[in-house]
Amino acid sequence: MRRSAAISLPVCAGLVVSAAALCVACGKKGPPLPPLNQLPAAPTALVAERRGSTVDVRLIVPATNTDGTRPADLTRVDVYALSAAPPVTPDEVFRHGRKVATILVNPPRDPDESPDEPGDDRGSDEKRSRDAKRRSRPEAQGVDQGTGAQLHDRIDAAEAGSAPARTYVGVGFNKRGRRGALSTATAVSLLEAPPRPSTPTVAYDETSITVTWPEAVPDTDAEQTLAYHVYEPKTTGAPLTERAVTEPRFVDKRIEWGAERCYAVRTVKIVAGLSVESDLSEAACVTPADTFPPAAPTGLTAVASPGAISLLWDASTATDLAGYVVFRAIAPATSLTPVTPSPIQETTFTDQVMPGAHATYAVQAMDKSGNASPLSSPIQETAR
Repeated sequence: MRRSAAISLPVCAGLVVSAAALCVACGKKGPPLPPLNQLPAAPTALVAERRGSTVDVRLIVPATNTDGTRPADLTRVDVYALSAAPPVTPDEVFRHGRKVATILVNPPRDPDESPDEPGDDRGSDEKRSRDAKRRSRPEAQGVDQGTGAQLHDRIDAAEAGSAPARTYVGVGFNKRGRRGALSTATAVSLLEAPPRPSTPTVAYDETSITVTWPEAVPDTDAEQTLAYHVYEPKTTGAPLTERAVTEPRFVDKRIEWGAERCYAVRTVKIVAGLSVESDLSEAACVTPADTFPPAAPTGLTAVASPGAISLLWDASTATDLAGYVVFRAIAPATSLTPVTPSPIQETTFTDQVMPGAHATYAVQAMDKSGNASPLSSPIQETAR
């Protein structure tokens, strides 16, 4: 027992020394790490559309960095433009173009800052800390990461025709002013815009609204294609025409009785794959009113029984049907008069008459606007 203890003692001492040496090594300071400098990813979905002398530019602000981390280290997005013959690379636009707009980006919300819950104790230290953070945060002046942004670039009269096209790119900048990845490039034509169309004509029927306008006359450029976009001038959204139409006619299926609809048109000139739209035409408005009666009922049949005549007819296909009115004339009378004081919903009706009475019947459909269809084909029957 004593011998074992004498042998193990140096081993234990050696272990103590090694542990101390390790502790000393762990506490030693190494060279400082370089500061983390993340760069914002490229803006996406960059679109530029020229209408008259204005170019509408839209993009989505990045929400990540180039290494995929989020939120993005991002304070602003700059948009650059270069007037030159295409194709032009994004890097050429950034290096040789001019900055046309700056989009400020709001700082991301603190992930540790949770929203107030119902019944939250207003006097708690945690609540006071959250309130202090909110007060110290700079007021939002721009757009949030991951959201869309829109800007307008003006084409001066001297610039129109100075080059075949103007190309745009967007790029984000971090807190240190370093730029991130460049967006893809998108271009618009700098050729002279086509003339403004005349005021369109608007007509409607029971199913749709039809907009027509005079056809545009091509200029001397034989390589051009002329088309049209239709807009609702009271809105700031995209055109009603998903793609530019080549015929001077547009049919709008969104008909709603009593709701005003307004329409305006732009001519689109397309040369070498790039388009430019004219200024917007004067607007033409219409408020559709339902003056269209349903079709006359069909399939009217009659079945006689003692003291009664039962009627049956096919259901109307009118979407705004209010019901049916049954007309009758009992001989020797020949003029049909209503039997039902108001429209009925059913497609059947039993008329109580004297046995042996000879009657003529017809049915009329009525819609919810009070429009009455023509009478159905008459039918005659004699009660038993």
